[in-house]
Parts: sequence; C-alpha cells; structure tokens
Amino acid sequence: MKLGLVGLPMSGKTTIFNALTGSTRPATMGIAGKLDVQVAVVDVPDALLDTLTAMFNPESKVHIKITYSDIGGLAKGISEGGLSGPFRNELAQMDGFLHVVRAFDDPNVPHPEETVDPQRDLDILDGEFLLSDLLIIENRITKLQEEMQRGKDRVANAKELELFEPLRAALENETPLRDVELTPAQRETLKGYTFLTLKPKLVLLNTGDEEHPVGEALHTAGANDAVLPIQGKLEMEIAQLDPEEAAEFMGEYGITEAMRDRVVRQSFDLLHIQTFYTVGEDECRAWTCPVGATAQQAAGRIHTDLERRFIKAEIISADTLIKLGGLVEAKEVGKLRLEGRDYVMAQGDIINVKHNA
Repeated sequence: MKLGLVGLPMSGKTTIFNALTGSTRPATMGIAGKLDVQVAVVDVPDALLDTLTAMFNPESKVHIKITYSDIGGLAKGISEGGLSGPFRNELAQMDGFLHVVRAFDDPNVPHPEETVDPQRDLDILDGEFLLSDLLIIENRITKLQEEMQRGKDRVANAKELELFEPLRAALENETPLRDVELTPAQRETLKGYTFLTLKPKLVLLNTGDEEHPVGEALHTAGANDAVLPIQGKLEMEIAQLDPEEAAEFMGEYGITEAMRDRVVRQSFDLLHIQTFYTVGEDECRAWTCPVGATAQQAAGRIHTDLERRFIKAEIISADTLIKLGGLVEAKEVGKLRLEGRDYVMAQGDIINVKHNA
C-alpha cells in the first residue's frame, strides 16, 4: 500500500512524515514546482499478529507494509496548463493521499500565503487536482470527438464519450471523481488515466503541538473525504521515543492512541481494505484484501496459483483462535470452518487454503 503525503509548503508535511515513519528528516521550505520526494517503508502495527506470533512461535513474522511518500513542490498554480510529467507520475503511483493542512500559527514558520487559513489551503490543492483531472478529460473528449468525425471506432468512442461527459461536468462543479457513482467496468476503463481526484483522501489537520486548530471546521470538497486532527509536532516527538517512554509521554498528554495507528485505521477504511492472516510454524503473516473479497480472491493475494487451484478454505477468526488457544482446540469444538470459494472474508479472518496440487 502506497500513501502520498501532499500539502502546501510549510504545512508541516515533513513533520507528519517523521511522525508516521519514525524518521528524522529535517523540514525544509522546498521550492514550488520542483518535485522533491522522500520515501519510507514501515510495518503496520498489529496487536493480533503479535499475539498469533507468540502462540505459534514461527520462524518469521511478516507485517503489512505501507510506503509513505513525502511529495514536496506542490503549490498554488502548479496545474495551470497541466501538471508536469514527473509530478503526475509520482502522484499516480499512490493508492491514496494524506493531505496535510496547516492549522497552527508560528511566527518562526512563515506561511506562503501569509496567513493561516486551513479552508483556503485545502481548497487550493483540491482545486489544483480538480484542474489537472479536468484538463486530461477535456483533452480526451476532444480527441474522441475528432476520431468520431473521421469515422474511427465510432461505437467504442461513443461509449467512452458517454462516460467522460458526466465526469467533466462533475469536475466543473468542483466534485472530485471519487464522489461520482461508477460501475466496476467504468472504474476499470479509467485506470489508465490515473485521475488524482479518483484516489481516496484523508485530510490531516495539523495543529502543531497545540490541541485546538486555528480556524473553523473544514468543509471538504469530497463527500467521502475524512478529516483527522493531528498534533504533528507532538506526535513526531512521540514517534522518536522508545515504547515505554512513548507510552508515558502519551499518558501525560492524554493521548490514548498514537497518530500512526489512527491514520492506518482510517486509511484502510478509505481504501476499503481489511486484514486477514495466515499462521503456522514457518510463518505468521498479515495480508490485505478488499472489503467484500471472497475466500478464493483472498487466496490469490497469497499466491496466484492458490486462487487458480482453490478447492476449499479453513477459516477461523483470529479473536476466536486466540480465545480457544490454538488450532487443535478450535478443531475439537468445531470452530475451524470449511468454506467454499464464495465465502466473503471478514476482518481478522485466518485462512488456510486447500488446493489442487
């Protein structure tokens, strides 16, 4: 899973990056329009996986991994005439965005727009992404119309035009594409265009080391966007402490859950993915699959051959297995179920795939 941190200069984006990854990257002003990317790969904290590993004592434990990319250089006006290739290529690789919006006042950290206004800053970058997608759609519509006038692929082009016209209208009304109702087939058609407003987005309202943000509540452009207030500077300090010191520090400030855990949970919700597990003496491992995925599809996440040769799957929830004390105990009380290919996976399921040789 790849998540891109985006935001205007001096929003505290690098501070949030450090808090999420435990890095110590120094904050810089950056240059508007000049792409600057820092990347870190981190394990997703998972208490269930830790408990399962203690039960099975395997040779290895494998967490779900998240790649965080701190994408610098985005600024007001960057999409005029179309977003540059390097920016679009970098942004296109992301599964979703963490949009950092500044909500703290600090005379030592000058704001590029001179004043602190979270709503304005949110609207600026949202507007840039909307414009970038709109330019691509307008260019595509023009090309489709020209091809139809020449009599080329009339049926296919007419069908694509029928899809793109409502998308253009939505963007002109400042509605991100992630809020447009699309069929699975239509989403598949749009994959190659890497539209930025089609990607899920979590807004991180950075309050610095203060509990309360500057300004009023944010009104996001997308109905499906979520907003999470973050004390960025404070959370960065916590991320750089050892676990015992971090727990004591959080207790002093009344923080019950680290920011990285909250961000991961909400990111999973926005991306509509869930966690499942495989366990054994060789390895205990956490995996992701889309919400609503079948047992056969989950098997394909482990290995494509398992999906193709799928017969049945032994299923039990991690919570139930831990409560019972092991696989033997689960079998004895009939809690280890045998499910078919159409079984819909649930959050926290453990799967053992039965397949043809």
